[in-house]
Amino acid sequence: MFTNRPALNSKQSSSTSTTFELEEFESMKERIFQVRDAVQKKILAEFDGEVTKDNIPRLRKQVEVSLNRYLADENLLFTRANKARLLEWVFADIVGYGPLEPLLEDDEITEIMVNGPSMVFVERFGKIEMSKAVFEDEVHLRRIIDRIVAPLGRRVDEASPMVDARLPNGFRVNATIPPLSLDGSLLTIRKFATVPYTAQDLIANGTMSVNLVAFLKACVEARINIVISGGTGSGKTTILNVISAFIPSNERIVTIEDVAELQLHQVHVLRLEKRPPNIEGKGEITIRQLVINALRMRPDRIVVGESRGGEALDMLQAMNTGHDGSMTTIHSNSPRDSLRRIETMVMMAGMDLPLRAIREQVASSIELIVHLERMRDGTRKVMSVSEVQGMEGDTIVMQDLFLFAQTDIKNGRVVGKLQATGLRPKFMEKLKKYGILLPDSIFDVKK
Repeated sequence: MFTNRPALNSKQSSSTSTTFELEEFESMKERIFQVRDAVQKKILAEFDGEVTKDNIPRLRKQVEVSLNRYLADENLLFTRANKARLLEWVFADIVGYGPLEPLLEDDEITEIMVNGPSMVFVERFGKIEMSKAVFEDEVHLRRIIDRIVAPLGRRVDEASPMVDARLPNGFRVNATIPPLSLDGSLLTIRKFATVPYTAQDLIANGTMSVNLVAFLKACVEARINIVISGGTGSGKTTILNVISAFIPSNERIVTIEDVAELQLHQVHVLRLEKRPPNIEGKGEITIRQLVINALRMRPDRIVVGESRGGEALDMLQAMNTGHDGSMTTIHSNSPRDSLRRIETMVMMAGMDLPLRAIREQVASSIELIVHLERMRDGTRKVMSVSEVQGMEGDTIVMQDLFLFAQTDIKNGRVVGKLQATGLRPKFMEKLKKYGILLPDSIFDVKK
């Protein structure tokens, strides 16, 4: 018997838009839903088997035939364009994610934010705008949410009204439903490029400079411990993915993530993902437990997707006990705030350590902080690269190696340049031990 399954691949869908204009949709809503329900009922009764890559074309043809027959029998008239939209809409609602399908297929969209059935926003080129997509009602939206999370072994209901999940293509999903959300179900989907960004891509879009890429590549090869900081959506995971590509292919890498997002192409990569508790509140595996477990897996490097709790202490321990060259990301407003947040997270581990001991551990473990921001024009920039030099009294000493200087705003776009400060890092000797000699021009101040 036919069962509702998500579309296997967005590339299998037609490129025809499935989105009706909001005003157009409202005027035809009753008729559209009538057609959809009738065609779906007929398909569910007649189609034999499950949706697979091989039989999707046959199902699509059957939907088209049933739709044309129903329109003819009921003497319903649609323009050719609206008829094509209706076919795509009905087909997507049967086998895919309904009104979300065209948004998921659009490579320009990086985030989809559903604020109830009649309000869908998207992020395009870093800017948030309202989409023309709409759901029939709250029941329709909940049906699509269930279709997203059910194949992943997750569920969302009144007893468990929040869920974090990852689609097979790597997109990250968060769903929150009533009673936690007061204005209908909320759905957020963060999309990731099917082909990961490279360092050249980030140079081209102005996120990093050529000199910074060369410097970070040297730091990764010389096993410098790196923290990438920034706010939500600032590009931390993208940068982490890019610089992780510089890790030599002969090293054993363990990645630990809340929701798996990293796309490393080295051969010897072990990917671990935290597990949330089940409906009884049991079976949870935390990031901290995974970090501790990773230390027993003989890693050369540990890459933690994001530190947000007590795992920060174990990450510091790993950096200090032979797993140098490890990397992680954290949420913060500046490099200095990053250190304060790490101190706070270490305290969350439950160890009653004095503050000075924590700071000494931080200062001896973390060597470099790369800080990013999302600018007012939606672009992501590396704002600073700071070296952690050690302790002076009770204070952790830092120095900026690269800083972004904004010079102007033209046509709504931020104009500026990431430049060296002229200072050399203290760990230059460590680079030389690995046979890495960086030209002095990387650190020279450009006039």
